[in-house]
Amino acid sequence: MIETRPIFSMTLTVPSIVDLGATPLGQRKIAQVTGGTFVGDRLRGTVHAGPGGDWLLLRNDGVLTLDVRLTLETDDQQLIYMSYKGMRHGPKEVMDRLNRGEAVDPKSYYFRSVPVFETSSEKYSWLNRLVAIATGRREASGPIYDVHEVL
Repeated sequence: MIETRPIFSMTLTVPSIVDLGATPLGQRKIAQVTGGTFVGDRLRGTVHAGPGGDWLLLRNDGVLTLDVRLTLETDDQQLIYMSYKGMRHGPKEVMDRLNRGEAVDPKSYYFRSVPVFETSSEKYSWLNRLVAIATGRREASGPIYDVHEVL
């Protein structure tokens, strides 16, 4: 049995996605992350508008892979680099609705990631030494993640 403890919930703002088209690996898109917030019992703050983004690849098997890099700033002005890889997939009709920006029950599709943190902050150095997992859901304005420390 895997035990976890919440780190924070993070909401990202993703106003535009550049579609690079079909590449040898699949359908490549790049999403610009222009900000966001994160809130938890141990830390909270904002997501920097840049640099940061999500390098998306829709594979031929219908799985969307994520490669995300962000800079977080805590409410006490500490900087944290966060990166994660993940995937999102589900039944075609559910994914079509999601891609149109419609509200979809997060339980009807799979959206998971594995965040990694890096910081020079003494206060938040515990982030440098943990394994994290996250569940996600997609809203019209961008993704929302619940990030947990694996104990």
